[in-house]
Amino acid sequence: MSGPGRHLNRVLEVWRHTTTPDGAGGQTTLLVQQDSVRAKVDQPSASERLVAAQTGSRHSHDVYLRPAANVKRGDELRGTDGLGQAQAFRVLSVVQPSRPVYSKALVELIQSEGA
Repeated sequence: MSGPGRHLNRVLEVWRHTTTPDGAGGQTTLLVQQDSVRAKVDQPSASERLVAAQTGSRHSHDVYLRPAANVKRGDELRGTDGLGQAQAFRVLSVVQPSRPVYSKALVELIQSEGA
């Protein structure tokens, strides 16, 4: 693969909270898989970690995506790391540079019970 996408070395599933009628006049909210996206997962820089700590953010990783990736605040991104271990991230925000060559999702690693 050539171009900027060659560095997107992982595939992550995009899961989104979706509300549907429950048939009894109420609603049910479920996590529903929306799509899969190519991504690169990195640790934030030292300055980003400092800002996150000062503001009380839970930002633990940066996820780089193609600019048109359908990823929104509140989504979960699920996949495996380089060792084949399952990982899930909660999207805190999504930003693009002034020239949209990529999107960057600021995420929090969701640790499973006992991890």
